[in-house]
Formats: sequence, structure tokens, C-alpha cells
Amino acid sequence: MKNPPICNVAPTFKGWTKPGPLPADDVRVDVAADETIDALSGHFRILQLREGHRFSTDDLLVAWYGTSWCPSAARVLDLGSGIGAVAMIAAWRLRGAEFVTIEAQARSAELARRSVAYNGLAARFDVREGDFREGLEDAGVFDLVLGSPPYWPADEGVLSENPQRAACRFELRGDISDYCAAAARHVAPGGIFAVVFPAHPDLQLERVFEGAAAAGLAVVRWRRVWLREGDDYHLAVFVMHRATDLSDPSLRVEERPIVVRRLDGTLDPEYQALKLALGFPAAG
Repeated sequence: MKNPPICNVAPTFKGWTKPGPLPADDVRVDVAADETIDALSGHFRILQLREGHRFSTDDLLVAWYGTSWCPSAARVLDLGSGIGAVAMIAAWRLRGAEFVTIEAQARSAELARRSVAYNGLAARFDVREGDFREGLEDAGVFDLVLGSPPYWPADEGVLSENPQRAACRFELRGDISDYCAAAARHVAPGGIFAVVFPAHPDLQLERVFEGAAAAGLAVVRWRRVWLREGDDYHLAVFVMHRATDLSDPSLRVEERPIVVRRLDGTLDPEYQALKLALGFPAAG
């Protein structure tokens, strides 16, 4: 059973004027009973399962970092793209870019296709269903490659019975080294690979640097991200280039950390500015 079709919504949210392009007036989308349709960048919206994987801060971070350091990308690849959040946020910023996304789970890829259509992006997107380790032979090269991989080996936790959630958290179809290897095969000369991954514990951070080196990539800059100020566990975002593109592949800049929520629970002003740069309201 499906809910009534959804059409475009109001141009403001709690007094904040949504920026960016408007979907066509006649665009409508059917939302199934087990789905929701939620705000994304500007007027964009995203279909998600009520009880499945939902887009998250991690998606915002990698889309922001990648498009910030590759602001004129013409072709973008999103590896393990899930329900399409990272790619669509990036597409909101990169208005003329073409995208290829690849996702192994059929339901996630189907949700992404419908969200892409709703947002008026169908002409710019090639949404593929498949394993990124072998399903991109004909894809060519890209100025920007994005990745938000699962963070933990499958034997380091309890797998969710929900396949979306399990694959999002645990490495069931490749780990950070596989993401680096795929990115290295498809990143254009001078292009970048942007990825988000835990920086704590230290072993997780080492996996990023080792995976990059094994694939012939070099991390040139990175930033730690605390989801809550004072926590030990935190993430980081990374920008990598092909090592052969650099005169000194050992050059690596660690930028000032980002804090999402401060000790009092409020959003940090820098993170609020980051959200605004992606077409999200600063509050919330």
C-alpha cells in the first residue's frame, strides 16, 4: 500500500529560505508505507526506509569536503552509494556535474533512482546496481570520487537483521582498502578521492593511510571530526590524490578539527556554516 503522491513543498523552513534549484512543478513521487521522503539540500528531498539506513552527518561531511576541494568537478563517482545521499548533496553544489553511483543493494539503488528523478537530476545521473569492486569497467575516469564506506569488520560486532543497516556499518562487500583501490582505478589525473572514516581508535586511522598507500594514493589533507565535543570516538575526512600526481607524496596536512555538537548539546558555529554551505538549515 502506498501513501498519496508527494509533490513539491514550501520554499521556506522555520523562516529560513531554501536555496538552490527548484524541481519541476509537475514532479511527483509515490511513497510506500515503509518509506519516508525527507528534506535534503535546498529543495532536494530523499526517499528512505522508515526502519532502514537513513542519511547521516557522515554523508554531509564527505560531500562537503570533497566538493570543497574539487569545486569544478565535471564527472563524479560515488562508491557504495547507498540511497544516494552523498551524491545528491554533491550534485546540489556541483550544478553542472555528471554522476555515476554504484550500490549493491537493489532496494537502496531503487530508492536512489526515485530520489534522483524527484530532484530533477535524472539527466545527470547514472545510478548503477552492483559491486563497485567489479561493476565499473566501462565507467572511465572522474575528477572527484566520493566514498562513505562501512567502518567495522564483520566479526567486530552484532550484524543487524536489516540488510541496509548491516551493510552500512560492517564491511560485507569491501573495506577501506577496497574503496581506495577502486578510487585509484577511476580517479582522473589531478583528481581527488574524498572519504570519511573513523580516526579513533588509532588502528582505524592507520587503515586509511595503509589502504591509500597500497592503492597508489596519497592523503594530502585531512580533518578530525568530533560528533560530540569531549568524546574519544571521532571520525575524519580525507582528501587523496594519485601519488604519481605529486612531487612529494609524503606531504600531508592535518587541518583544524571540526566539532558537530558542543558540550552543551548545541551545534558548533562552524558546523552550522558547513550545513548552510550544503543547503541545509543551520539549526537542528
